[in-house]
Amino acid sequence: MSPVSHGTSESPGGGRLLIRFEPHLAHSYEDLWPALTTADGLRRWLGEADVLERHLDGAVTLRPLDGGPAASGRITAWDVERVVEYTLGGLGRLRFHLEPVGTDSTVIRFLNEREGPGPESGDPLDALADWHQHFELLEAALTDPAAWTPARRAELRDSYARPLTRRR
Repeated sequence: MSPVSHGTSESPGGGRLLIRFEPHLAHSYEDLWPALTTADGLRRWLGEADVLERHLDGAVTLRPLDGGPAASGRITAWDVERVVEYTLGGLGRLRFHLEPVGTDSTVIRFLNEREGPGPESGDPLDALADWHQHFELLEAALTDPAAWTPARRAELRDSYARPLTRRR
């Protein structure tokens, strides 16, 4: 069973798409912060940080794990061990807000605000499956790194499509 619950997407208008997740991970925020804010930490679950200036308005360039094109931008929020936000061309705003639960677990309130839905932003189901995958990789990177397969991503995408199919 995945420690990551299904995320949600919404189109609030103005050509925007909001993707939200709130994974509750059995790790302290002191363990999570470096995974979200250092080149070594990001490499293990999100992508290579070709550039990462770790401060407010610092430059950042991330290259996805799947070999896609790099995205560059700025760090638009930085509250040490609590909030980091990257605003990147093509990916939009990625906000990670850490909320400790006791001493050894943390909720990550995640928001990805991007252009969409539309041809430029891709299918919201793909975005949900991609972020779900990334949060599972984050959990694995913090505990016991496991093999990741394309079949798992396809399974996640299908799980997001099922509720839509039932409504029709």
